[in-house]
Amino acid sequence: MNDFASRVFVVDDDAGVCRAFARLLRSAGYEAEVYESARSFLDGADLSSGPACVVLDLQLPDLNGLEVQRELNMSLPIIFVTGHGDIGTTVDAMKAGATDFLTKPVRDTVLLEVVERALERAREIFERRQELADIRLRLSRLTPRECEVMARVVTGRLNKQIAGELGIAEKTIKIHRARVMKKMGARSLADLIHLADKAGIGAIEPMRLLH
Repeated sequence: MNDFASRVFVVDDDAGVCRAFARLLRSAGYEAEVYESARSFLDGADLSSGPACVVLDLQLPDLNGLEVQRELNMSLPIIFVTGHGDIGTTVDAMKAGATDFLTKPVRDTVLLEVVERALERAREIFERRQELADIRLRLSRLTPRECEVMARVVTGRLNKQIAGELGIAEKTIKIHRARVMKKMGARSLADLIHLADKAGIGAIEPMRLLH
């Protein structure tokens, strides 16, 4: 099922191709933005406001598709479309994370199928990023001491052990722990461990890096 909020960037120096792709994509319910050069796309497209993918011509006058792919650094799914593809280039593009590699002329049904597959991946990526941003926001609200306590709690240490390591009273650890649970929105230790794992936190040092 198409999500109208999902955007497709079309990057091709052939104005006719841009118009044809954009018309097809809009008729299928997608938002389509057209760019006729790599630089105008990289400088002008908003890549962070929602799920999106890019239909990218391999041969562009300023940067080639593989150079654009490197600059995007896996930030959104890429569908390469070219009239000049070869096996070596295809392999390089797919190894670097391209979703698909199509050769012109592209059938409408094939393009729409590939775009929807890319957007499904884009939605998953966007949801993971939103979740991580939310967790990071919660972490930013912790005090340095609460960070130290959380870092130890998620490794399974008991309050008594944490108190000994930090040189403070066990009852103080209980207070810090309760505040950590509240600020992180965790209802159980398992929830807290899950949040820490999502944020890639498993030791004291990464926690300190947040401050």
